[in-house]
Amino acid sequence: MESRLLISLLLSFCSSSFSHNVHAVFSFGDSILDAGNNHFKENCTAQADFPPYGSSFFRHPTGRFTNGRTVSDFISQFMGIELQKPYLQAQMEVANGTMKGYPPNGINFASAGSGVLRGTNQDMGVTPIQDQLQQFQKLVEQDQMGKELIQRSFFLLESGSNDIFGYFMPSDPPALTPDAYVQAMLTEVRQFINQIHKLGGRRIAIFSLGPVGCVPARALLPDAPVDRCFGKMNKMVKSYNSGLESIVKNISSQYPRACGAYGAVYDIVQTFRSIPSRYGFTNVSSACCGYGTLGGLSQCGREGYTVCPNPNQFMFWDYFHPSEHTYKLISKILWSGRQSRIRPVNLKTLANVKISRD
Repeated sequence: MESRLLISLLLSFCSSSFSHNVHAVFSFGDSILDAGNNHFKENCTAQADFPPYGSSFFRHPTGRFTNGRTVSDFISQFMGIELQKPYLQAQMEVANGTMKGYPPNGINFASAGSGVLRGTNQDMGVTPIQDQLQQFQKLVEQDQMGKELIQRSFFLLESGSNDIFGYFMPSDPPALTPDAYVQAMLTEVRQFINQIHKLGGRRIAIFSLGPVGCVPARALLPDAPVDRCFGKMNKMVKSYNSGLESIVKNISSQYPRACGAYGAVYDIVQTFRSIPSRYGFTNVSSACCGYGTLGGLSQCGREGYTVCPNPNQFMFWDYFHPSEHTYKLISKILWSGRQSRIRPVNLKTLANVKISRD
């Protein structure tokens, strides 16, 4: 009954005289969505612009931290539009005349290694979501992105895993309790959504974190077990995810003519882990490409690494990131899955709800 009420409320807030399929995707966040921005950023050390990244689909490195496409790529393909360029690449091509203007299919602002907290991994030269938002805002203020296009676009956000993983790094002990830290993260997400709405965003999808405590890179942490997931880390992840869902539930009532969707990626990935063979996996714990315990002691492509012969059978491509096969499965569920996985409606439905003109 509650779920039907949520759908009814969503459609009542979003339905009006203007209807059209989504034409563009604007992505914000970290490596789960990043299309290669860090490659174009001077002095950024969080990179995947070397082999064997990109080897399974693009056949060359693109800056994506996987062997092929990411969630943003698959969603775009399901919509029938071209993949988005990284913002820094598009900016460079507009400046040198290679492109006359910014592409109408959207832009990818995500930066691998970044977090919702500005200070996360700043020593690596990454772009936090606050600066990603400023990049988008500048384009809007310069009339590089039309109001109608923005209203016919998806705004995707996935961020927070680097903040939480960093909380457990022994080299930088946190000053906040886990609960206070999570609340600080959620404050930044609320401010992000508020600003996206002010800039014209109306279809906003927030994806939960996966079980970060299960990534192979936990082998780098002295207090984390390697024979099971890191429970303390996943507890923080679930607390953060719960806060994200609460934020999404309030989008339609808090922001005029806006619609939100919450992708329960944590639950999706845990299903893969519980019945891996159903999804084509033979390994859901170790990295296909890496070194040492769980393949989690160094980055794929660095000295000493090995690569599995069958990346589609591994849930993880490298020590932090899913394989393309995993991303494809997640994306299909986000696009057309049931309400237990993406709610109150899936992205396919959200792409076609009616949005009234401002």
